[in-house]
Amino acid sequence: MAELKHIFARFAAIVSEWAGKPVIFILALLSVVVWGLTGPIFDFSETWQLVINTGTTIITFLMVFLLQNAQTRDTRAIQAKLNELILTSAAENRFVGIENLDEEDLKHLDRLVEKAAKSRGEEAENGQRENMPSAKSRLKQKKRRIVSAAPSKSDR
Repeated sequence: MAELKHIFARFAAIVSEWAGKPVIFILALLSVVVWGLTGPIFDFSETWQLVINTGTTIITFLMVFLLQNAQTRDTRAIQAKLNELILTSAAENRFVGIENLDEEDLKHLDRLVEKAAKSRGEEAENGQRENMPSAKSRLKQKKRRIVSAAPSKSDR
């Protein structure tokens, strides 16, 4: 069973990557155009309409499962990376695993984080006002950094 899951995961990843390429969109668009152009040949019959309806329905139905599988795995991988960053940084470890909270708890946590960010921003702003250079001097410093980072004529 584990081998089957692995095969499906690889298949889903390959198909979802393949399906997102521009050439696949162009092929799908051309298929629809060809189907549309054959309408007069088949006298716009019910069978002619059934071909496109059945084909698109089957493809859409199967792609939903493949794309959902790939997206779920990507989300889990990103979440694991974020958890690792949280654990190895000065961030609060209480944020590890919050993706499992319900919607109301997430909204509440979001409000708390926003409030903390505002208060920390105000504290930092108040502490830096004394040491803050003027806008003119910051602009001059920025220009110096840009000029010094730009390649000289001898570098070209």
